[in-house]
Amino acid sequence: MPVILVTATILSVTVLFSFKAPVAGTIRGTVSPPDAAVRAWAISATDTMRTNLSGGLFELSGAKASVYRVIVEAEPPYKNGGKDNVVVTDGQTVDIGVIKLDK
Repeated sequence: MPVILVTATILSVTVLFSFKAPVAGTIRGTVSPPDAAVRAWAISATDTMRTNLSGGLFELSGAKASVYRVIVEAEPPYKNGGKDNVVVTDGQTVDIGVIKLDK
C-alpha cells in the first residue's frame, strides 16, 4: 500500500509541473511629439489594455498572445494615432517603433 501511495504522489506532482502557464508578452513604443499623448491602448479580440505615457514612451505588459491594434490617445490639437496588426507571442517584447501624431 505505501508503494502505491508514493507512486501516486510522484505521478501527481509530475503531472502538475508538466503544464506550463502562458507567459505574457509586452508591447513597447514611442510617441512623437513626446508631450502630445496621454495614454496607449492595445485591443485584441479577447483583451484590452491601457497605460499612461511617460516622456513619450509606453509599455503595455501582460499582453496575451494575439494580434492587437495599438491606439495612442492624443491631447488636442493632436489627433489619435496607432498601429494595426501588432503580433504578440508568449514571453516576447514587441517594439512597434515611433507613432507620429498629426495635428
